Amino acid sequence: MRIEQTALAVIGGSGTLSGDFPHGAGDAGVETLADNLVFETPYGQSPPFRRFAVDGRPVLTCRMHGWRSGVSRGDASRQVFWVFREAGVKRIIAEGGVGSVNRLLDPRDIVIPDDYIDQSLRKDVGLEGKYLLVMRDALCPEIRAALLAAAHTAHAGRVFSRGVYAVTEGRHFESPAEVAMLQGHADIVGQSLCPEVYLAREIGACYAGLYFVVNYGEGVVKAWSHQTLKDIFHGDAGLLSRIVLAALRSLKEEGECGCASLRKETLLKDVYK
Repeated sequence: MRIEQTALAVIGGSGTLSGDFPHGAGDAGVETLADNLVFETPYGQSPPFRRFAVDGRPVLTCRMHGWRSGVSRGDASRQVFWVFREAGVKRIIAEGGVGSVNRLLDPRDIVIPDDYIDQSLRKDVGLEGKYLLVMRDALCPEIRAALLAAAHTAHAGRVFSRGVYAVTEGRHFESPAEVAMLQGHADIVGQSLCPEVYLAREIGACYAGLYFVVNYGEGVVKAWSHQTLKDIFHGDAGLLSRIVLAALRSLKEEGECGCASLRKETLLKDVYK
């Protein structure tokens, strides 16, 4: 199947999963161009993609990071980003639900992080490996600014313009001791930002994310509520979809942020041929 050239992409997470993104936003400017697009990749068959347009501009998206039963999360990430590379994707917005590590964060707060700590086991997940990836300014400042402006407009609650996202392996939540270890170093905890941030840099694309606090980390403030998690999952998908669509509208397809310049040719040419 041919992969149509598309400069903008959204990696859907748990925040929009119940809302049939992008249609759950009820946005008259959104039109589906193609659905259930599955591609053969060197890492196995891809997850289904949807290609849609926002005010005529095409966007490529997949659900829940491409994760699905029977496929490792590392391979799912490779499949998604191989498709993005072949499509010529230049700007990627991710979203998802996260737990709080910072005691000042509450459920339904929005955080747009500016840095991360990788505590996952998925560190050796790449495509060809022929680039040196400089992880300075790993989360694109232009995409972050677009998400921040959109979130302030759409969300009546608190929006934080920076923070550190700690990435853990999952699929389980973290223990109280693990959350305590992260306190003072991170603000939120989740399972998706890595290896996506590495793969985005490898394909020369800008990447940043919008994260909705859905639970307190274990041992933070009080025990988290499964009912609150359920209410957010089913009730707030439309809000997050509207924020992402507003950010897409304000983004140029080619950035002036310098993200692409932080991908360098590897000096280990005899290793990665």
